[in-house]
Amino acid sequence: MPAKEAAGDVPKLAPDLEIVGDQVRIQPTGFTGGLEGTDGITERRLMHQMGRFRENPFDFLREISLFVSGTGWRAYDDFIGQPIFYSGFSEKMKSSVASHSALVSKIEELAELQVKTEEKEGLLTLTSPASSSSNGGRNVDPRTRRKEEIAANLREVVDTMLDNMICKMESKSFIRGAYYVTTQALTRAYHQGIHVSSEEVLRLRSVAEEAAKKKQSIVFLPCHKSHVDYASLQVICYRLGIALPVVVAGDNLNIPLLGSFLQHAGAMWIRRKFGNDPLYHVLVQAYIDTLLSNGHNFECFVEGGRSRTGKLLPPKYGILRYILDSVGSGRVEDALICPVSTQYDKVIETESYISELLGQPKQKENLRDFISASSVLSLKLGRIDVRFHEPWSLREFITQQTTRIHRAPTEKNLMSNIGADERARILRTFGYRVLSQINDASVIMPTALVGTVLLTLRGRGVGKAELSRRVDWLCGRVKEKGGRVAHFYRAPTEQVVERALDVLGPKLVGRTVGLAEETFYVVDRFQLSFYRNMTIHLFIPEALVSVALYSRVKQGGGPSNQTISYDELLTQVSFLSQLFRGEFIFPPEGLTANLEKSLLGLERGNVIKVTRDESNVPQMIELSEQERKCGRENYDFYCFLLWPFIEACWLGTVSLTGLAPPLADPENVWVDMNKAQNNAQLLGKTLYHQGDLSYIEAVNKEILKNSYQRFEEEGIIITAKSKETREPPTMRLAPDWTPERDPETGKLLPHGKLWEFIRMIAQSRREGKNRRDGETISSRVLELSDTMGRSLFQNARPVKPAGAGGEVELSSQILRRRTIDTASKL
Repeated sequence: MPAKEAAGDVPKLAPDLEIVGDQVRIQPTGFTGGLEGTDGITERRLMHQMGRFRENPFDFLREISLFVSGTGWRAYDDFIGQPIFYSGFSEKMKSSVASHSALVSKIEELAELQVKTEEKEGLLTLTSPASSSSNGGRNVDPRTRRKEEIAANLREVVDTMLDNMICKMESKSFIRGAYYVTTQALTRAYHQGIHVSSEEVLRLRSVAEEAAKKKQSIVFLPCHKSHVDYASLQVICYRLGIALPVVVAGDNLNIPLLGSFLQHAGAMWIRRKFGNDPLYHVLVQAYIDTLLSNGHNFECFVEGGRSRTGKLLPPKYGILRYILDSVGSGRVEDALICPVSTQYDKVIETESYISELLGQPKQKENLRDFISASSVLSLKLGRIDVRFHEPWSLREFITQQTTRIHRAPTEKNLMSNIGADERARILRTFGYRVLSQINDASVIMPTALVGTVLLTLRGRGVGKAELSRRVDWLCGRVKEKGGRVAHFYRAPTEQVVERALDVLGPKLVGRTVGLAEETFYVVDRFQLSFYRNMTIHLFIPEALVSVALYSRVKQGGGPSNQTISYDELLTQVSFLSQLFRGEFIFPPEGLTANLEKSLLGLERGNVIKVTRDESNVPQMIELSEQERKCGRENYDFYCFLLWPFIEACWLGTVSLTGLAPPLADPENVWVDMNKAQNNAQLLGKTLYHQGDLSYIEAVNKEILKNSYQRFEEEGIIITAKSKETREPPTMRLAPDWTPERDPETGKLLPHGKLWEFIRMIAQSRREGKNRRDGETISSRVLELSDTMGRSLFQNARPVKPAGAGGEVELSSQILRRRTIDTASKL
C-alpha cells in the first residue's frame, strides 16, 4: 500500500489515460501498487457520476440530449472492429450459420437416419407413386421426397433455435440508450465507478487495431462473480471505442423483456445443458465458427457459472472446446485470447450466494427480482476494477502444444493427428492457463484486504490501529508474491481501512465503541469469507507448508518437539495438494519446485527456520525464534487461510463413514448422491454448533461438492448415473474403502483405509475443543455420522443403481467418457 508522502515528493510515473470525446489522450497521475522498485501501473476511472434530474435537471437533460444525438464518442461510429449495429446484421448472421458446411451435413445425416428408421419400422412405402406437383414437377421417389421433407423440418427447427440463440445487434440508437441506462444503474450501485489500467487499455486498443486489420476476433475470457460482469466489460468496450463482444449467456436469463434487451445488446443465449441433442451441438459450433471467422469479438466466462465463494472455479470446457476446435481445425485462421479479471469492493449477490451455499435451493431468475434490485442501486458499493491480461494467439498456443506431442503440424488442421487423450489435455491446459492469467492480472481490493485480515486473526475483535498494521503487512506480502493492490491514490492506510469497513457494512463487520479503542469484530463470517477468498490464490503454497508443519506445532511442548523433517513435510504437502487440486489454481512449476520456493519465502520472512545439510538440501523445518516471539501472527495467517477448506474436506470424509451399510443390509446398496451431500452438510452444521467443527465455512455446499468429486476421482466412492432416466446419480463406498463393523454391536470400527485418510487430513486440522481429535471421531462423531447415514439407506436401492433396470454408467466409465467426449469434438 502506498505510504504517506509529502507534497511534492512524487515519484516519476507512467502516464495515465484520459478519454475526452472521441480522443484518447495521456496525462500523468497516480499508480497501483505492484512490486517495489518497479514502475507503477496507472489507472483511470472510466465511469463518473451522471446527472440526476432531481439534483441537477439541466445536466440530466444535457446528458440525455448528447446520447440521443450521438455526440462525439457516444455516436459509437468509429469503433475498432468489424461492423455491428446495422440493419440486417441478424439476418446476415443467420444466413451464414445456416449455410455452414458442418450444419448442412448434420441435417443431411439426421434426415438419412430418420428415413432408415422409418424404413426399418415399415412406415415408408417405397412403391407409392411420387408426387411431381409438390416437387416442382420433378419425379422423385418416395424415399428421397421423405428425406427432403425431414431435412426441411430440421431446417425450420434450426431457424427457430438460431432466432432464440444469436445476438441481434441491429440498432446504434438502441445501444446508445442501453449504454446510458446501464451506466446510470452502475454509477448508483458502484458510486466510485469502473477503474482500468491505462497501459492495459491502450495495449488492448492497439491489439484491437491489428486484429481488425487481419479480421481476427478478440476472445475475452473473464472470471465470473456477478451479473454485473456482463455490463462492466460492455461499458468499457463502448467507452473505449472497441467493438462490443458477443457474450455467451445461459438461457435462464432469457426472461420476458430482460432477455430481449440483453439479446439486442450482444447476448448469445445457450442452453444450460445441451443434453443429447446432436443438432444443437453442431449449431453452437457453427455459430461460433461464423463469429470468429468474420472477426467479431467474443466473450464467455471461463468458469461457466458465477463463483459463489469469491475464488476462481475450475474451468468449464463447453464453450472453450468450441473455440479451440474453431482454430484447431483450421476453419478459423486465428483468434486472440484475452483473460480478464473483474474485482469488486462488494458483490451485489453475496447474500443470495450465502443462502445457496448453506443449502437453500437456487431461485429461478425472474424479472421481479431484477426490478427489486433497484433498491440495491441506492447503496454505495465502492468500485469495480477490471484488468486485462496481454492477449495471445490461440493458433500459436495450439501449435506449441501439438509440437510437444508430435512435430510441428504442417496441415491447416493443427490437431488432425492428435488422439483423444492428448486433445483433452490441450483443452485442460488451455482452461487452466486462462485461470492462471486471470489471477496474475487481478488486483486485491480494500474490502478483500480487510476481510482477509479479520478472518486470519485470533480473538474476538481487533483495534483500528492493529487492523491497519496488519493490512499494511498483507499489502507487503501481496506485492512480494507479484500481486497487485488496488489503487488508493496515496491515501493513508487508516483511511483505506475505514473506507473498506464502510463498504462492507455493519452486517459483515461490527464496531464496539465506548472502549479504550474502537474495536471491530466479524458479524457474518460466512459472507466475509467471500472477500478473503479473493486473496487466497496468492498464498496457497505457503499455506500448504504452514498447515503441514502444524501437524507438529499442534503437539505443543518445546521447539524441539515441533520440528518436522523435510520428507515428512513433503509427504503431507503432497497429500494436501492432491486433496485440493480441484479447489485451487496451483503454480505450474510442480510440487517440489513450489515447496522449495515456499520454504525460501517463509524463511526470508522469518516465519520458519530451515536446517540444511552441506549440500544445501533441507533437512528439518521449524518455526523461527522471531515468529515465536511475535506470537505466531504471520504463521497463523497462512494457517487460517487454509483451515476452513481442510475442515470441509475432513467433514466430507467423516460423512462417508455413514455410508457403510448396516449389518442387516446387503453390501451392494446405492444411495442418492445429492441426499448424501445434503446429509454431510447437516452433519457439519450439527458439529459446528456442538463445537467439533471450528469454521461455519466448512459446511459450504460448493466445497463439499468438490470434495465428493475428489473422492470419486480417487476411487473412494463409486458413482452411477442412469443413461435412460433423469434420476439423480447414486453412489456407494468402494469395497476396499468401506469401514468394518463390529459383528456383535454393529458399530463402526476406527481403522482401515478410510480411517487413515481421515487421520491424514486431521493432522493439519485446527485443534478444536477436543485435544484428541482421533478419540473424538472414533467415539461420538463417528456414531453421529453413522446414525445420520442410516436414513440414507431407508430408501436406498440394492444391486441396480440409479435407475429401475435401465442401463447405467459407473464412475470409471463416466470419468473415461467425460475425457473422450471433451476431446472427440475437437
